[in-house]
Amino acid sequence: MQAGQVRTAWIIGVSLVAGLGLLGYLLSDAAIRFKAFERTVTVKGLAEREYPADRVIWPIQFNEASNDLGKLYAALDEGAGKIRAYLLLHGVHEEEISLSVPLITDKSAQQYGGGPPSPFRYTGVQTVTVLSTKVARMRELMTGLSELGKQGIVLAGDGYQTQTEYLFTRLNEIKPAMIEEATRNAREVAVKFAADSDSDLGKIRKASQGQFVIQPRDSNTPHIKRVRVVSTVEYYLSD
Repeated sequence: MQAGQVRTAWIIGVSLVAGLGLLGYLLSDAAIRFKAFERTVTVKGLAEREYPADRVIWPIQFNEASNDLGKLYAALDEGAGKIRAYLLLHGVHEEEISLSVPLITDKSAQQYGGGPPSPFRYTGVQTVTVLSTKVARMRELMTGLSELGKQGIVLAGDGYQTQTEYLFTRLNEIKPAMIEEATRNAREVAVKFAADSDSDLGKIRKASQGQFVIQPRDSNTPHIKRVRVVSTVEYYLSD
């Protein structure tokens, strides 16, 4: 009986040693394969396109001055009416036109400033704003504003508040195609890298999409928008 127990224990011990050895080999082999599988390359792909703006915000600002506050408001109303009539005559719709609250300055109430006194106590600024999707047509009208000057309207200069703003609002329509293009460009770079390093390109390990950036093509063509996005993709590499 005792000899049988010894033999059984010996068999169990040998089996444990063999099992542990096999397990160690399998784990070692798996670790080596896992480590090799973790070789990666991270690349970036760019997609960039140009589109015409599809909406325009066009502020038309003018100034008036007077020593009589009532006459100043009347002059501002008259000037805004002339601008509105000019726009309606040239095809701008009523709902595309909005009028801001006049900004009135009382020169006598100002306690600072030097130089000769102003001949007028009150000055007023009025802004008529056009919001339209007819960008090309609005740009044509902008070149004809001298017609308003001939009617006695003193148009404001090129200040920040009078800058025309061009918008591109169809981003959701072009997003899928641009993301696909950026991802495809990233893969082309990854394929080239894999070939140069005598490796095979595997599946995507991780990918992230950058923000879409919309900006004017240049300072002279603000109505042409450049849209760009960068995708970052990490691929597995194998020998």
